[in-house]
Order: sequence, then C-alpha cells, then structure tokens
Amino acid sequence: NPDPAAAQLGRATLAKVSRRLIPFLALLFVVNYLDRVNIGFAGPNGMNAELGLTATTFGFASGIFFFGYLLLEIPSNIALHRFGGRRWLACIMATWGIVSTAIAFVPNAATLVALRFLLGVAEAGFFPGIILYLTFWFPQRQRSRAVSLFMVAVPVSTAVGSTVSSLVIDWGQGLFGLSGWRVMFVAEGLPAIALAFACWFYLTDRPAQAQWLNDSER
Repeated sequence: NPDPAAAQLGRATLAKVSRRLIPFLALLFVVNYLDRVNIGFAGPNGMNAELGLTATTFGFASGIFFFGYLLLEIPSNIALHRFGGRRWLACIMATWGIVSTAIAFVPNAATLVALRFLLGVAEAGFFPGIILYLTFWFPQRQRSRAVSLFMVAVPVSTAVGSTVSSLVIDWGQGLFGLSGWRVMFVAEGLPAIALAFACWFYLTDRPAQAQWLNDSER
C-alpha cells in the first residue's frame, strides 16, 4: 500500500507547482495569441489602406506566419532540451516581442510579409515548448490535468483578444504620431519583451533546481 504521508506530500507539491507555473504560463499564452492574430484587426482598421495592401497580399502576409511556424517547431524543442526551458522560453518571447513591435513601423507590404514570416519563426517553439516544459514538472498521470488548466488560456485569449486589440486601435489613434493599428503592435509586442525577462528570473528548468520547493518537495 502507498504511504499516506508520501501521497499527501505528492499532492501538496503538485498543487504548489500548479499555483506557481500554470497562471504564469497561461499569461504568456495570452500575449502569444494577441501577437499572432492582431494582424487580423490591423488590416481593416487602417493597415491595408495605409500600406496599399490588396486582399491577396493581406492574406499572404497573414498566412506566411505559419510557414515559419511549422519550419521551426521541432528544432525549437530540441533547443529547449539543450538550453533549458527558462532560457529558451525567454529567448523565444524576447525575439517575437521585438519582431511584433517592429511590425508597427513597416513602410510597405514586402517588409510586412518578411516580418510576419520571422514572427512565425520566432513563435514556433512557444506552444510545443510549454507542453514539453510541463512534462518536466508533472508525472504522466497528472500531466493531462496540468495541460488542461494551461489550455484554459485558449478561450480566454479568444475572448479578450478582439476587445483588447480593438480598444488599443481606437484609443491609440494619433498617439506619438502613429496610426492606431501601429500603436496596437507596439502595445502588444512590448509585453512579450517584458515577460521574457520575467521568464528568465521566475521559471526554473527542473524540479531539482527549484529553490521555492523544500528538499522533500523536490
């Protein structure tokens, strides 16, 4: 029979890990989602007209993101194994935050397409990296629950994404002499850069390195 004290320790430890990691990782996903789909709000709210984009060019700029995304998914997870989740996720977020912010200053369609492709490359390792990172912290039997809690961020992102992006476009019109859609890219790109620093200091690669767990919990 399993030791009741050990079982209780296990449950308490997993609850502690969940409280520390899941809300933070879900927040990262919300920011990730905003930066992935905000072109859909920028297009009809001034970007297409300002850059002279046809419907075909806009669709291409939107879709080329996924070419870069598919290209780097597997290599990115290999890199996460090598460098650790803390460093690699921070690198991913900083890179995509810089690219997303740079889209605010695109002068033409060609630059937009290039940056959207690079955004896909930069974001490629994030979601599969998070799923891999969770396997380091949760045993197989508890892993599905941890992933399910993290995935709550998907409908939350969908619900808040359109509202946030639309409000920023409206309120940001003319701010710093920029169009509202340009302000949106800055406002939604900079949090990813800020959270990259948070990843570096807040996350821990493996349970054995977690100073926020005591010896028994580790």
